[in-house]
Amino acid sequence: MSTTQHPVIMQSSLALGRLELPPGSAAVTPRPPAKDACVQRPVVPQGPAHLNGCVPLTHQVAGHKYGVDKVGILQHPDGTVLKQLQPPPRGPREMQFYSMVFTADCSDPCLLELQNHLPKYYGTWSSPDCPNDLYLKLEDVTRRLVKPCIMDVKLGQRSYDPYASQDKREQQIRKYPLMEDIGFLVLGMRVYKVCNDSFDSYDQHYGRGLLKDTIKDGLATFFHNGVSLRKDAVWASMRKVQRILHWFESQTQLTFYASSLLFVYEGLPSSPSPLPPSIQPSLTAKAVMMSSTGDGAGDHEGKCVEEGAGQGELAEHNNNNNIQVCDYSLASRYTKHAKAVSHCANAVETSVSSGVCEEDNSPYNGNGNSKSLLEEREGEGGGEGLIDRSDGASEVEVRMIDFAHVFPSEGHDRGYIYGLKHLLTVLEQILCDAA
Repeated sequence: MSTTQHPVIMQSSLALGRLELPPGSAAVTPRPPAKDACVQRPVVPQGPAHLNGCVPLTHQVAGHKYGVDKVGILQHPDGTVLKQLQPPPRGPREMQFYSMVFTADCSDPCLLELQNHLPKYYGTWSSPDCPNDLYLKLEDVTRRLVKPCIMDVKLGQRSYDPYASQDKREQQIRKYPLMEDIGFLVLGMRVYKVCNDSFDSYDQHYGRGLLKDTIKDGLATFFHNGVSLRKDAVWASMRKVQRILHWFESQTQLTFYASSLLFVYEGLPSSPSPLPPSIQPSLTAKAVMMSSTGDGAGDHEGKCVEEGAGQGELAEHNNNNNIQVCDYSLASRYTKHAKAVSHCANAVETSVSSGVCEEDNSPYNGNGNSKSLLEEREGEGGGEGLIDRSDGASEVEVRMIDFAHVFPSEGHDRGYIYGLKHLLTVLEQILCDAA
């Protein structure tokens, strides 16, 4: 697929909300609103909708699902993830955000640092059979994992952008009235259970049912494998969330609404002895959820669903001939809105700095100078340590996803920062309870 470059200048947040596809790009046909699926069901591809060997994403935990909704997520034969472009203005806005951050000539240190917290972007893709349907081609961050545990957490104190209608605002508030107080919402997750070699899946209704006094236990569910709490995965996740928080505290260029963090860790525990035949690794392609920002809500109750562990094998070959690489000099769009940033946060290796094991209803209050209880426990001699890093702690990812509601800013994204701090507080409380 040929690519035509068209410079576009973002002159205001409102203009960003009205963006359309540049001339020469394939049109995006508006889609009807998606319906939420309470239970993730296997999807049987039908005929030409298979799109050149692409298959529905089997590991998706939230958002529009291919075969259930008309806009969904696919797995490309080369192992990447294909997220179908949403109707304007959301789809073009998300495409241009990715293009701006990953443009080859990007020199903004803040955006270069941001790349570390996103799935890699490989341009857009479309099938010769359906050239009018554009997909964002993204990294599958679970690809190297055998039993990927995945959780989608929406961040921020509100899930609607400044240009949403009053009806839209009221709809989003009704979905989760505690969003402003808690600062995040669990949209879905799947957790590997070692005892029976299967996955438990939890949908959006499970997350909406979590209250202030149950949010800690609700999050802890994601890190429990049926036998024990994966403290190593909690600890590693906190470290990565802390780095994302440092990035947000150092930048004033962008504000994110209805965006999520994708948590991923290896569910299969490391073991020096051979694994039982029932849980020998299968060389299946592991697909990560890049959820569409679906807003539809069903009337089902949230529940845990046990999934079978077996998945069909996916061929590993390259079929990128139709990639359309977007390079519209998008970094320049934010020039009028970006304040001078002397430097962006480098990769921060300092661990979480907070002492919140005792009752603390305020958001995370780490100051970066004093040791947290986590660090102190790790430094103590004798006894069982708080963290066992030998159990796959390196196989943990936390990435930012879903950028259909990202706008230029002239100040800190306080709603997102609030959510990150409270999320860190809850994660550390989970570790404290385990200790």
